[in-house]
Amino acid sequence: MTLLSPLPHESTAPWSGRVEPPRSAPAGDAPRLSLDGTWDFRLLAGVPGTPGAHGVLPDGEGAADFARPGYATSADAGWGELAVPAHWVLEGGGAHGLPIYTNVQFPFPVDPPHVPDENPTGDYRREVDVPTSWTEGGRVLLRFDGVESFFTVWVNGEEVGSASGSRLAHEYDVTDAVRPGTNTVAVRVVQWSAASYLEDQDQWWLPGIFRDVTLLHRPVGALDDVWLDADYDPASSEGILVPEVRADAAAFPVRLRVPELGVDVAWAAPEDVAPVSVGAVEPWSAEEPNLYDVTVASEGETVSLRVGFRRVEIVGDLLLVNGRRVVFSGMNRHETHPDRGRVFDEEHARADLARMKQHNVNAIRTSHYPPHPRVLDLADELGLWVILETDLETHGFEAGGWVGNPSDDPRWREAYLDRVRRTVERDKNHASIVLWSLGNESGTGSNLAAMAEWVHHRDPSRPVHYEGDYAGEYTDVYSRMYSTVPETASIGGDDLSPVLGCSIGDSARQRSKPFLLCEYAHAMGNGPGALDQYRALVDTHPRLHGGFVWEWRDHGLRTTTPDGVEYFAYGGDFGEVVHDGNFVMDGMVLSDDTPSPGLVEFWHVERPVVVRPSGGPASGAVEVWNRRHTADTADLVLRWRVEHDGEVVASGKDLTPVAAGERAEVALLEPASLPEAGPGVEAFLTVELALREAASWADAGHVVARDQWALPTRAAARTRRPAVALAEAPVAFRGPELVALAGADVSAPRVELWRAPTDNDRGAAMGSYDAVDPTTLPWRGTPAPPVADRWRRQGLDRLTHRTVAVEESADRLRVLRRVSAAQSRRTIDVEETWTAERAADGVVEAVLRVVLTPDDHWDDVWPRVGVHLALPTDVDGAGWFGLGPHDSYPDVRSSVVVGRHRAGIDDLSVPYARPQESGHRSEVREVALERGGRPWAGLTLGRDARGRLPGFTLARHSAHELSAAAHPHELPVPERHHLYVDAAQHGLGSRACGPDVWPTAMLRPQARTLELRWRAL
Repeated sequence: MTLLSPLPHESTAPWSGRVEPPRSAPAGDAPRLSLDGTWDFRLLAGVPGTPGAHGVLPDGEGAADFARPGYATSADAGWGELAVPAHWVLEGGGAHGLPIYTNVQFPFPVDPPHVPDENPTGDYRREVDVPTSWTEGGRVLLRFDGVESFFTVWVNGEEVGSASGSRLAHEYDVTDAVRPGTNTVAVRVVQWSAASYLEDQDQWWLPGIFRDVTLLHRPVGALDDVWLDADYDPASSEGILVPEVRADAAAFPVRLRVPELGVDVAWAAPEDVAPVSVGAVEPWSAEEPNLYDVTVASEGETVSLRVGFRRVEIVGDLLLVNGRRVVFSGMNRHETHPDRGRVFDEEHARADLARMKQHNVNAIRTSHYPPHPRVLDLADELGLWVILETDLETHGFEAGGWVGNPSDDPRWREAYLDRVRRTVERDKNHASIVLWSLGNESGTGSNLAAMAEWVHHRDPSRPVHYEGDYAGEYTDVYSRMYSTVPETASIGGDDLSPVLGCSIGDSARQRSKPFLLCEYAHAMGNGPGALDQYRALVDTHPRLHGGFVWEWRDHGLRTTTPDGVEYFAYGGDFGEVVHDGNFVMDGMVLSDDTPSPGLVEFWHVERPVVVRPSGGPASGAVEVWNRRHTADTADLVLRWRVEHDGEVVASGKDLTPVAAGERAEVALLEPASLPEAGPGVEAFLTVELALREAASWADAGHVVARDQWALPTRAAARTRRPAVALAEAPVAFRGPELVALAGADVSAPRVELWRAPTDNDRGAAMGSYDAVDPTTLPWRGTPAPPVADRWRRQGLDRLTHRTVAVEESADRLRVLRRVSAAQSRRTIDVEETWTAERAADGVVEAVLRVVLTPDDHWDDVWPRVGVHLALPTDVDGAGWFGLGPHDSYPDVRSSVVVGRHRAGIDDLSVPYARPQESGHRSEVREVALERGGRPWAGLTLGRDARGRLPGFTLARHSAHELSAAAHPHELPVPERHHLYVDAAQHGLGSRACGPDVWPTAMLRPQARTLELRWRAL
């Protein structure tokens, strides 16, 4: 047997050849040429020159012949054109292969560092003209900002090196390879490599040159690297620049200028470079992102930087920025676009980050790699705290018990260190970065510890984060994913109960550090629930510093069916051999940029200013609590309004500035001056805080916070409406069945317990709170089936109805039914009673009273309890008085307010990538259904004996139709539209990846009563 020598793309070495040390590469005036644009391209089935790739090249062609000047590309040899930057699987309509999505799997055998012979390989080449002056002095570098996953570079047929680290920058010294005039640049990109084992980051596998390619001239006397550590002393408000200049002696003297601060310093030699005190400065923070323009000039180059002064430090168990505790209202942010994948578009990125700010997001964790460098420029400018993560994740090893995991294998040490070096060195000048993160879900081991020690030595000004260091052996903050509410409260406290993966001693050590949730509230489909519970803990326990929702945006790829219907594809839609389904659709923003109701819930829960009644809801005084880190409320105007039954009767605006972190009592209004509400009228006070002037991320008037509470009113006197004959009401029956309402054909109301399972309903990530006490610590739920499976087991998706008795008279129709399912002994007795009454305005209303009584065999939660009516397809919208404007559920309802709202039918539900339950409006008093945009039928919803109000859902498709579809385009053409009136709904939770629905938001089997009053409009 002949053992083959290691293949270059299977080497654990991070690079070879003339690869330059990593650096920050700030913007400078040295010449540069962009190589972005159209390249010649071909896709091969394997890596030329490897033993298993015979026949991938045309007969007679050598492995590297394509890199030679004068090589003739031809269509016959498979050559065409491809844009750079781009992912080849997203170009050409599938001609270059297709995307693959996995989360916790490798799409190749787990045999590190080896990969299969079936290895898509892209050959790129183009010509570039190099000015003569570039070759007469200085150096020439070829920079790649992102290539997935392993690439080799030739210039004029000469191999200059290879590298891996897909989301990292690499520069090659090509000085000796270039010549004046025309030069040939060739790149071979291998999709699967040893590096792929380090890049299993819950995203699409998208090979190719997907970031910028640039040819750089580095003149004699240029600045090889500049780092300006801009420290800020919160005690004196003074700044100090701690510079690091890497350059040859020929670059000196070097001059530092900060015009706004009057700083002009020159250093004659490298040894003269020293810290510079700049006097009083306005510090940088996410709320007040003050930046100063700085130039550093050498003999050969002037570079420009935008510098923000700030200090990050840990004092005890607090993470402080500029001397104040920081709270992260954060999002995990992947780079993803439905058409471009990870290819950067600045306009879209700016709009996306502005959307974050508009929804009270103040922090980003760059999951799980450094983003395009301009993203960090935007974070500096707009104001976002950043945890910058290294390009590292080995999650696919977890399924095998982490056996063979590179994190503790010395062979991979240099690859790990190279990745963190390139991360830190590239981005070290950004004020927005407050923590360095070693990567994500890579187990633990000595290589991660080595990375942490390197960072501690290289940049003591920023702490080190890594969630997988459960015992806290080498990181500075304690970080967790999806800890339950009770466990998070325990971490914030001072008890000695053990936490995940820790001994009692390790638990004590972790509680001595600042704590953050690097992932929580999994935002997959409809949800997530319990955001308010986590924020309440952060406001209670100073050790808790907030967290980062998983995640910001769905990763759907825009795709069309064979007949041209557009949809957003997820795992499995491209015929992948292994995939993780729609787990990639887990964002607060849908693939088409639509904010989800979950994001609006986050906006409210994380509002920077909280307003609450002070001295009782009728006092007219409020407490204004400014939860901001830095800014007072002078940039905000407080607007208030009082509504009686949803109609505004008084309003005003006022706000005395409140300092950051402070609370102040404000006399908002004089209660005696308000119009008096009549008996039975509901009164609410709503307070909004809006921007006085336009900001870089929002227009003037943008609302950053809203609170609402009920005002005391008089109860209505009990009255009895006159009964009339049922025939006078706007309903018609065929036997015991309703067949018409307000002149339109409808179906009889049927008891409904089923809802189209949400992604969280389908999830089983952390076990069931029904199966294991959620207050048990540390909480690790025992395996339990998804709640959707339990619902099916109960037969809730296949209920049948049996009419038991019918009593009919001129003024009443009473129907008794029994509801159950095949092979089930569980039943619900239903009493439906129809009567008619004349309302105070003289209109006759049909009154339906539905009493649902389950037997005692029901032993598990229900998704909903209510009634379902099928309506004509021209029912196309509704107005309602109740909670809105968006949907709400028991554990996702902080952001809705009582008022009068209206929406068309398509805006009453959310087009999630996998159809599921959405659109439920809670606590509704009145609904006006519309046909053709005009009022058609009115519905008044009564309170039950405990004062509870029902909710409604109006949709084009039934719960069963939604359940049966994997994508929106698979839904049938509606034959009926559907109205659900629910006495109650089950909560949403976060169990697609996180915790179950909290017990208080679960819907247990129970008797309920609905009273519905119908009138024609």
